[in-house]
Order: sequence, then structure tokens, then C-alpha cells
Amino acid sequence: MEQPINFFSGFSFNDLLFLGEAAGRTILISILSITIGTIFGCLFGWILQVSGTAGAVSVGAFLDIFRSVPLIIQLILFYNFAPMIGLSLDPFASGVIVLSIYAAALVANVARGGIEAVGRPMRRAARSLGMSYWQDMRYVVWPIGLRAVFPAWVGVALGVMKDSALVSVLGYVELLKASQILITRTQEPFIILTVAGAFYFALSYPLSRYSARLEERWSQ
Repeated sequence: MEQPINFFSGFSFNDLLFLGEAAGRTILISILSITIGTIFGCLFGWILQVSGTAGAVSVGAFLDIFRSVPLIIQLILFYNFAPMIGLSLDPFASGVIVLSIYAAALVANVARGGIEAVGRPMRRAARSLGMSYWQDMRYVVWPIGLRAVFPAWVGVALGVMKDSALVSVLGYVELLKASQILITRTQEPFIILTVAGAFYFALSYPLSRYSARLEERWSQ
């Protein structure tokens, strides 16, 4: 009697290494997107704060598009539209660009809130001491304002890190995509998703704990 052919293999140590490599790709795309998005988000937040109504109508409307449209739609549209304008981008580059713009749209309101958190009396006092506008921003507004909105920024960073899983729709093999590949091959979704969830926790927990310690230190 012929033995049945088994097309599936069990979860192995090599599969764990494969998930670990995918987690590294998740870290890479997350760090790049959060860093670039934070830089541009602070710039957009400053523009929104100093330009008043004009900024809210122009820059604010532009950012609202990226905050309102689901991220997965943005990824698919950009990845398919880029070749039409002569841009040859792989899934990684497309994911970084879209995630960065998405993060910038979220950070913009956080940065504007940080600037507005510094009261006018304190800013007038800085100017009365002879500080220029940019010295006031550098030595007074940003140090105080960023402390006020740091927890909100951490929330944005953690959200972008988890949303990076959506780049898998473009074919980028990050943690979620690697999990889907292994589930198809091993037919052991519970084990693989548990390990993937543990990786996501290991990536997110240090950042949340570090932010909590900074808040405690600043409150003393």
C-alpha cells in the first residue's frame, strides 16, 4: 500500500530564523519611515502653526488626505501609479515613501500641538531676553513642546510600526508576509501567529517602556 504524500512540513528552527529575518525587515522599514515622517511632520506642524488659516486650507487639506484614506489603499495606488510617471520602485522603497508620508501627516498635528503648548508669556519672555525667533524655537519651544507631546508621538510611532505589516500587499516580505508564507507551507497558523505576535511585542514593548521612563524622569 502506497504511503500518502504529505505536502506540508512542521514548524522548524529554520522557520523561526525566517521570521526573525522578517522581523528585522519590519524594524528597518519602520525606523526609516518613522524617522523621515517625524522630520517632515515637525516641518508641516510648524507650517500649520505659523500660517494660520492659509496653512490649514493648503497644507492641512493635503495632510487630511493621507490621514483619511486607508493606508492599504495608499500603498496599492502609489505602487501601481509610480511606474506611470517613470519611477521604478521596489516594494520596500514604495512602502518607505508611503509610510513616511502617512507618519508625517499624523506627526504634523502632534508637532503643532507641541508648539501651541508653550504659552505666549513664556515666548514673550524669551524674546525680551534678546532671543531671535529661531533661538526661541530652538531653546524654548521645541524642548518644552516636545516633552508635552512625546507620549502622543510614541503612539504614532507604535502605530506606524504595526501598520508596516500592510506593506506585505506589495510583496515585501516583512513579519506578516513571512507568517502567511509559513502558514501556507506548514498549516500551523496558531504556532506561527503566536510567534509573530511575540516578535511584534518584542519590537513594541521596549519603545513603550522607554517612553514611560522618560515621562517619569521629566515629571520629577
